[in-house]
Amino acid sequence: QVQLVESGGGLVQAGGSLRLSCAASGRTFSSYVVVWFRQAPGKEREFVAAISWSGDSTYYAESVKGRFTISRDNAKNTVHLQMNSLKPEDTAVYYCAADYSGSYDKAGSYRYWGQGTQVTVSS
Repeated sequence: QVQLVESGGGLVQAGGSLRLSCAASGRTFSSYVVVWFRQAPGKEREFVAAISWSGDSTYYAESVKGRFTISRDNAKNTVHLQMNSLKPEDTAVYYCAADYSGSYDKAGSYRYWGQGTQVTVSS
C-alpha cells in the first residue's frame, strides 16, 4: 500500500502563489509516476500536472503551462506543485495520485489518492 498526504493549500488573492506538497509512504516512492489533479465545485476531476519516476519528464495541462511547476524529491518521498500567477479559475480541491494503468491524464487510471487540499483564489 501507498499513502499520500497533500498539504499547502489555502486562500490567496489573484496573482498570488502557493506551494503544494504531496508526501508518500508505504513503498518506494521513486517507483511511481505522480500526478496532480483538481476538482472544482460541480465539475469533473481534471488533470493538472504529472512527473515521471525519475523526475526527468513533466507534463502539464494547457491551462497551467507557464504558471505551475511540478517537481519531486525522491529522497524525501515528496512531490511539489509550485503555483504562481494564480487565477480564480484555479480554485479547486487539489489531489495527488500515483500508480497509473492506462492514460496518465485520466483520473480513473490511478490506484492511490491523497485526501486533497483546498485552494481558493479570490479576485
